[in-house]
Amino acid sequence: MNIRVKVISLLALLFAALIGIDVGIQRQILLPSFADLERDDAKVSMKRIEYALDLSLDTLALTAADWGNWEDAYRYVQAPNPQFVGANITPSALKQLQVNVLMIVDLQGDIVLSSAEDLRTGKPLDIDFAGRKMLPADFPWRRNLGSGNSARGLLRTNHGVMMIASAPVLNGSGGGTPLGFVIMGRLLDKPQVHALAAHAQAVLSMLSEPQAAGERVAETDEHTRIDRSFVDVYGTPVLTLRVEVPRRITAQGRAAVTYASVYLVGAAVAALVALLIVLNRVVLEPLARVTRHAVTVGEGSDLGARLNLKSRDEIGRLAHEFDRMVARVEQSRRQLVDQSFHAGFAELAKGVLHNLGNAMTPLGVRVSKLGERLRAAPVEDLILASAELEGGDVPSERSRDLKTFMHLGSREMAVCLQEARNDLEVIQRQATLVQTALTELMQSTRNEQVIETVRLPDLVSQTLEIVPDACRQRLLVDADESLRQVGTVCVARTVLRLVLQNLIINASDAVREAGRERGVLRLGAEIVRENEREQLHLHCEDNGIGIARGDLERLFDKGYSTKSKDTNYGIGLHWCANAIAALGGRIWAASEGPGLGASLHLMVPLMARET
Repeated sequence: MNIRVKVISLLALLFAALIGIDVGIQRQILLPSFADLERDDAKVSMKRIEYALDLSLDTLALTAADWGNWEDAYRYVQAPNPQFVGANITPSALKQLQVNVLMIVDLQGDIVLSSAEDLRTGKPLDIDFAGRKMLPADFPWRRNLGSGNSARGLLRTNHGVMMIASAPVLNGSGGGTPLGFVIMGRLLDKPQVHALAAHAQAVLSMLSEPQAAGERVAETDEHTRIDRSFVDVYGTPVLTLRVEVPRRITAQGRAAVTYASVYLVGAAVAALVALLIVLNRVVLEPLARVTRHAVTVGEGSDLGARLNLKSRDEIGRLAHEFDRMVARVEQSRRQLVDQSFHAGFAELAKGVLHNLGNAMTPLGVRVSKLGERLRAAPVEDLILASAELEGGDVPSERSRDLKTFMHLGSREMAVCLQEARNDLEVIQRQATLVQTALTELMQSTRNEQVIETVRLPDLVSQTLEIVPDACRQRLLVDADESLRQVGTVCVARTVLRLVLQNLIINASDAVREAGRERGVLRLGAEIVRENEREQLHLHCEDNGIGIARGDLERLFDKGYSTKSKDTNYGIGLHWCANAIAALGGRIWAASEGPGLGASLHLMVPLMARET
């Protein structure tokens, strides 16, 4: 898939994703928010209905309290008389009070007065609750007869649900012993329900059968519906009112969201087409031309072709630099073909000799120290002491001294032999390293480098074993925690070990040339991704004499060295650069200038690694 198809696909997917996200937000957030508004509106309407119903009950309770605190009613309970009924309990009086039922109950729960009328026709109503002789035994308000407490609530009758309220019968001045209470009731019929709806400004209906207590919300395409159940004076559901709110907000919101979505899709398609036209003309077509030219150069052997792109943007500059690069490659190839045959053997020999010299130096130092230790051992004194003891006729005190000397000398010889054995083991390992280096350097002339699994702290330890003691004593190698954090890596261990050996020796020399008795070399590592693959980045920073800026570019050139020409031939870092390049990596140096130390960086491709 070429870049043009990728760009078009990516932009199309991006625009599609943005459109999808926008539509999803509209559908999942905006439209539900409209529904939330409608539900809140419906709940507010139901709250207004509840308030209107409470207000009606409060009004009824006030009317009952007014009648209960009437002296004539107080006297009637004490001595019932027809004149009170004929004068006060009339259809017009009940209509004026807006009650369907008026009852007076004495302290024993007997109904001493009861009247039930239809407010519209004025005709008597046969209401079962008003037609009793006494209150039911389980009527909850019986407990209020003696206490004089008022009450209000709902009650189911044979004519439907009725709002009722009670107030104590008092002497007219709000005092005296209560003689019972007055009960007034108003049927909750359709006109009353319409009055509640008008007061709350909502569409209200009363269900034929009461539902379970509580509030329920339901939604249809046209309405948001809330059902609210109310309980009677017994605590059982007696009435369910329903509020219906038209879903006009959702309908208008859905239409607005649809228009916005259509507009967004159209704008996105137009923007995508315009963007693709501009990208194709400014970027994609010139980039495709550069790509085709690069493929042609890479697949063929003719390095004389040129792009000659005239644009002055980044792609034009890229094409111009590519032409210059191809020209330099063409020139370099000719030079390399001429020089490679003559330089190959000499370069390999110099690298081998230099690395053998680095490996043999600590071996010679170890052998020298071993010889000095053995020469300093008290062998001859022990032989003389042994001969004197074997000769006999040795005084006891002299014999005791000789034996003590023999004992101490033996211990000293044991320590000397143990140290000699340790030195021999190190010499043996260093000799093995020399043999391994020779073997691998010989194999490098015809085979690829051997890739091994190694931990970087172990690699540093193995490198320090082949570094001369004088260099180790002059230099403190500080292995950063990052070496351990990198974990196990697969690299050409022997090559990296020899490269690190050269870098450590050079750092030691830099510290010596800086006039310091002891310096520090800090080693760190990290895994980076470069050229679409993982690479190991090793960096070595010393506090030596540093490198002049003008020498940084030539530091890895063959034969270049800042040290004495009598002992250095400019081979070490040049060999390191060649070795790292053979592994597909690169090496470079950095320094702030003379006296400020230097840092060397290695970038080596990784085959695989474990963490």
